[in-house]
Amino acid sequence: MSDIDPDGWEKNSAWWQEGYTDGVDPEYEEQMIPIAMELLAGYQSVLDVGCGEGQIARRLVANGSSTVVGVDPTSNQIIAARQRAGGPEYARAQAESLPVASSSFDAVIACLVFEHIADHVPAIGEIARVLRLGGRFVLFLNHPLLQCPGSGWIVDHVLEEEYWRIGPYLTVDVSMEELAPGVALPFVHRPMSHYLNALIGNGLDIVEMEEPPPPAGFLNKADEYADAASIPRLLVLVAERRR
Repeated sequence: MSDIDPDGWEKNSAWWQEGYTDGVDPEYEEQMIPIAMELLAGYQSVLDVGCGEGQIARRLVANGSSTVVGVDPTSNQIIAARQRAGGPEYARAQAESLPVASSSFDAVIACLVFEHIADHVPAIGEIARVLRLGGRFVLFLNHPLLQCPGSGWIVDHVLEEEYWRIGPYLTVDVSMEELAPGVALPFVHRPMSHYLNALIGNGLDIVEMEEPPPPAGFLNKADEYADAASIPRLLVLVAERRR
């Protein structure tokens, strides 16, 4: 099974659609979507793995991609994506079993998806399979080091220090996170090496890495966020199929 607790995503799909799409969330609007558009500019056929209700897929069409397909295992997300239209085609599918031909896409994007996949290796293998030679894979992750479980801003009144604590980074962990009242979803933490080795092992060469600082819109949501303005929440890996 590639997706942990798929029923949880079905149950909470409305929470996602109302709170994180169509201009509502500053991290998507100010950071993730602009980075995605820049990294995928000029790529004509793009597969959006874990597309949700399609906000990135729609922007890719608006940004000039001629063929955009979104896949997601959550039926409520695919229904909403088709209703919101905007040009892409959509299919319900798991990341480790993509319903597309080999070497059929110029680029693939997965934005904050792999934290919800139980086994990342088959999914990365599938992405390598569907990419054309020279094709690009853009992978957005919650920063595996700086956002691992137990990490966070600490005010130590004994030592009179303030610092960012890093949790048990090397431990693979599956934990339930309460993201809003009544909304709890599982997240998988893996060290960065697990992703890099899976990419390299499937013929995907790393060509770029980005660790952008939190955007202004996110920092403005709460006063305490400003203390961690130099701590990235995202890691963006760009890989290309070279063989």
